[in-house]
Amino acid sequence: MILIGSISQQFSGFHKVTFTLGAILASFIFFFSLAYGAKILTPLMQRQSAWRTLDCLIALIMFTIAFQLAYEGNWL
Repeated sequence: MILIGSISQQFSGFHKVTFTLGAILASFIFFFSLAYGAKILTPLMQRQSAWRTLDCLIALIMFTIAFQLAYEGNWL
């Protein structure tokens, strides 16, 4: 809510309405896809190796973002 609210401040009038509708549509598509994808991936995610792979992928993404932010902030 904070991120979308702060981004929406740069728009006015009709552009703010289209931004709001776009955010609503994107949110609907994201959560629908998340639920539908979970249903499709249920058989695959019943294996422990699939969970380990997913956890490693998430960790890799988070470390990449952290190092990129640290680099851009001149912390490295």
